[in-house]
Amino acid sequence: MHLAVPDKYRQATDEELRQIILDAKKIHGKRLTILAHHYQRLEVALMGDFIGDSYDLSKTASQRRDSEFIVFCGVHFMAESADIVSGDHQKVFLPNPLAGCPMADMADIDDVMAAWEFLQEIGIAEKTLPLSYMNSAAKLKAFCGREGGMICTSSNAKAAYEWIYNRAEKLFFFPDENLGYNVGRWMGLNDDEIAVWDFRSEAGGIDADRLRRAKLILWKGHCHVHTNFKLHHIESVRKNFPGVKVVVHPECLWEVVDNADASGSTKFIVNYIEEQPPGATIAIGTEINLINRMAHQHQDKKIFELSGQTCPVCANMYRTTLSDLANTVENLNTFDRIIVPDDIKADARLALNRMLEVY
Repeated sequence: MHLAVPDKYRQATDEELRQIILDAKKIHGKRLTILAHHYQRLEVALMGDFIGDSYDLSKTASQRRDSEFIVFCGVHFMAESADIVSGDHQKVFLPNPLAGCPMADMADIDDVMAAWEFLQEIGIAEKTLPLSYMNSAAKLKAFCGREGGMICTSSNAKAAYEWIYNRAEKLFFFPDENLGYNVGRWMGLNDDEIAVWDFRSEAGGIDADRLRRAKLILWKGHCHVHTNFKLHHIESVRKNFPGVKVVVHPECLWEVVDNADASGSTKFIVNYIEEQPPGATIAIGTEINLINRMAHQHQDKKIFELSGQTCPVCANMYRTTLSDLANTVENLNTFDRIIVPDDIKADARLALNRMLEVY
């Protein structure tokens, strides 16, 4: 695995690195596609052929059948998803192999299987379908595929809930407790109908009867970036910036989402900003690199980070540098690929294809 970037790339200037990347694009043409997530550094995002959220970019990967090389500037689960939906002739690369996702890691497949076995023991697994957020490992996606469940994104989570409830009494959602709870509330569920499985505690730290009564079982995971935002941040910006619009990601706490002017996926946030008139003041509750890029692109609007105190950066997204990208695209024949085993890929693709039904 390429963990150390050669000195050639580490010591090069940004302009030299951009030229290496542009040269690789020229050499490979349509055979090379660079995907960049919204949360990537500005200089990396600008090198992407496509910029989007995790689902949009994976879908793009599946549609670029003439691209032999797909370089995903994001985190590990995104590159896995691209490998799952892309063709056998395509090769997927993650420029920085250390770019993971702490939230995805909170739903380890062994812990999930232990929870599922407990649901079987108390007689409710047969009434339950699993739903995994896109921000999860391939093995978890495959579990959902095998058990008749599906995958969702923050864009189509409500539609995914409806799909599940048309087929089962109960829904088991992982790994993000906050997104799962927020969608449950939007669906009209109350707190008595929602239970949280704490994977750190024996038997989920919850009474079996409580699980039997629940319509929605949530995994106790979270995004460390989005849980930084609090209700008092919204109250503060509204006091200090009259007329401000507050838009946040649905991975934020319920009280933040409920009191914001709007809430939605990264794609939704981008569109929301674009739709605001010149001179608008917009406070955003999401990752700082997206906020900075939006401020750079929309200089006719006042755009800033909601808390005004923290730096909500996803360290794993920030890992990918121009050096990493240049190293990858100039060494496509030797750089380590992201490969999902065929058996896991088949089951995970089932879950992803079900997602396409409601997207």
